[in-house]
Amino acid sequence: MKRVMVVDDSETARMFVQRCLEAIGLAGAEFVEAADGKEALEKLKAEPVDLVVTDLTMPEMNGESLLMRIKASPKLTMIPVLVISSAGNMAKAKDLTNQGAIGVLAKPFSPAELYTMLQPIMGAGG
Repeated sequence: MKRVMVVDDSETARMFVQRCLEAIGLAGAEFVEAADGKEALEKLKAEPVDLVVTDLTMPEMNGESLLMRIKASPKLTMIPVLVISSAGNMAKAKDLTNQGAIGVLAKPFSPAELYTMLQPIMGAGG
């Protein structure tokens, strides 16, 4: 996994996710940041990534809309998408996985929880 996009409207949250990803074995990855789904899509169309980790609740375009757009695009559909959500929104988890997310992780989370969620895809395409 060489390029990872972290999408969150909070710069602090993006830094936390990146640090967690580095801690679980992605220290050599190139990280691409976006503040919302709209910015993320623009960057993805220019240069796809190997993984998208997105917050669910953001202005402009939320994580669910971003997920749906990625999965609807023949160029982007193979990119794994992990959705991060505050505990109050976890009821949507089943919907999001049905729409193609590899999983939904509740905030706050630990690097170990992130690793468990990403372990099935971490070996692929390394």
